[in-house]
Amino acid sequence: MRTDLFDFELPPANIALRPASPRDSARMLVVQPDGVLHDRAVAELPDWLQPGDQLVVNDTKVISAQLRGRRIGRETEPKIEATLIKRLDGSRWRALVKPAKKLAPGDVVRFGNEGKVCLLGHLDAEVEAKGEEGEITLSFSFHGPTLDQAIADLGTPPLPPYIASKRTPDDRDAADYQTMFAANEGAVAAPTAGLHFTPALEAALRERGVGLHRITLHVGAGTFLPVKVEETSEHRMHAEWGLISAETATALNAARAKGGRIVAVGTTSLRLLESAAAEDGTIQPFGAETAIFITPGYRFRAVDILLTNFHLPRSTLFMLVSAFSGLETMKQAYAHAIAGGYRFYSYGDACLLFRARE
Repeated sequence: MRTDLFDFELPPANIALRPASPRDSARMLVVQPDGVLHDRAVAELPDWLQPGDQLVVNDTKVISAQLRGRRIGRETEPKIEATLIKRLDGSRWRALVKPAKKLAPGDVVRFGNEGKVCLLGHLDAEVEAKGEEGEITLSFSFHGPTLDQAIADLGTPPLPPYIASKRTPDDRDAADYQTMFAANEGAVAAPTAGLHFTPALEAALRERGVGLHRITLHVGAGTFLPVKVEETSEHRMHAEWGLISAETATALNAARAKGGRIVAVGTTSLRLLESAAAEDGTIQPFGAETAIFITPGYRFRAVDILLTNFHLPRSTLFMLVSAFSGLETMKQAYAHAIAGGYRFYSYGDACLLFRARE
């Protein structure tokens, strides 16, 4: 399909720079299969679910993947910003850097800043390889848990560019940009639908008879990238690592056999569930990378309902929700949301989508 079919105009005023407080007070646009829209709040989510439905959340935890430093060992020492996007082994990471033109294989970048002390006071990394669009491979001077601690000490959460370009990240973001389910470190972007949850909302869902299950997909920086090719078939997805335990798969399959619906909290949970689903919808245990790219025409096998935020134009995520609920339905829903002042993107409001009838 043509990428421009998924374009729309979003006024800058609709981009949220801080989350709602409390989190479950965010607005929620309910989009039913027939295209009927309802303006609600996230706290009302239990009202739209049934006893026996199963909520699936992503328990990945965002690491402090944004590092700032300088190139050393040459006459000039330009400032370098790096966002870690994928661990390769105990000491090597793939990263996006700015300005990439200032670095060449063999260069050393020293990360660190005054006011934060990390072991010897800094963290060095050699540029091992250089790829396309600002991507490089960094080989760090530390390894394993020591490197993890150094990154945690020196780094900051990598806020999406549409927030970071409008204000400076601060200490509030360290808490705001983690979900209440965050447990397994490895993401460089938050599974943002999970940001709406509070202990009170979880309790209300359990009282309603809705089950809650945790799976893990370590979200990569590719989630920020727009689709730049003219045809969606030409787009290359970044692979992300995911895990669904045998226990969770068994529980979800048992609930579904009894008529319970699978409710994915976020596109990350949906993508992992669909990656693990057999043709008949049975969810298999999963522990691997997935680069699943869902566009209109995809036949959903596992997920019945999706709670998600409002996404960027021309993004793989807007393509996914268009596949789930129908392109025209989602264009109408987004037009309604923009006109109604809904807040978009990572810190924004939510929509509850029911899968389009086949």
